[in-house]
Amino acid sequence: MSIYVSGSLAFDRIMTFPGNFQDHILMDKLHMINVSFMVDAMDERRGGCAGNIAYSLALLGEKPVIVSAAGRDFGPYAAALQQLGLPLEGIRREDDIFTALCYITTDLNSNQITGFYPGAMALPARYAFPDLDPDKDMAIVSPGNVEDMRRLPGFFREKGVPYIYDPGQQLPVLSGADLLAAIEGSFACITNDYELNMICKATGKSEDELVGRTLWLVTTLGADGAVVRGADGTETRIPAVPCDAVQDPTGAGDAHRAGLLKGLTHGLSMPEAARLGSVSASFALEKLGTQEHSYTPEQFRQRYEATFGPLPLASA
Repeated sequence: MSIYVSGSLAFDRIMTFPGNFQDHILMDKLHMINVSFMVDAMDERRGGCAGNIAYSLALLGEKPVIVSAAGRDFGPYAAALQQLGLPLEGIRREDDIFTALCYITTDLNSNQITGFYPGAMALPARYAFPDLDPDKDMAIVSPGNVEDMRRLPGFFREKGVPYIYDPGQQLPVLSGADLLAAIEGSFACITNDYELNMICKATGKSEDELVGRTLWLVTTLGADGAVVRGADGTETRIPAVPCDAVQDPTGAGDAHRAGLLKGLTHGLSMPEAARLGSVSASFALEKLGTQEHSYTPEQFRQRYEATFGPLPLASA
């Protein structure tokens, strides 16, 4: 059994500015803005949707294959993945370009200025999927290289491998036709509620019509949990799982996808798997950064059972 995780790999460089941006911007000169902010702290963390999903899957005992592209500065990230026991053969490595970089500067009012350099993410992955088994394997196409996001859904359909489509932050660059082609025949389409509205607008389809094109429509709702809608007309509300303290919502959605995949690949129904997703997301919320959380199988079990009752897996 293999789980294939297509999407981005990136470094997040997070800086803090000990003031307010608005105090340094002349509103009548916005047409010729030229400002410089001296930051007092900078932290670099591993990120990217594929990396985040794979990280949480590793915490859950899985060894997914990451299908992505990275650059010449990827060495420390690769070493961290190897420490988790994750394979690297699905990652395209290029020595003449940097791994994708996200620069985020936050002021005292939590306003943010973000710059994103796609780097190697502009390159499609070249993985050949030599050992696909449609009876055992599963895939997720998460935000990453746009060519991969257009190509891989059709590839997985052709090979008979069930896949989850998660367009996320790449929605602005995907056409309505792209989205419909990817959702059609998917095992599931997963988004947050805002992204679902964007898909409906881009495709001209209602939520009911989208459910008719995929087996499951999963919509995360932040603190309100998630709703799981099936092509058979069922609808299940999944509550959010309480956590000790919310530190950072970034990456919680990716952790949710990991829990979902864990459940599905071990034979759980979509509503059951979504409960694992809620538990996985709750741990991510407690840490700054997208790959900083951790837990033992027993801690995961205890948190699951405090909300949902007996854990339906022998191990997690």
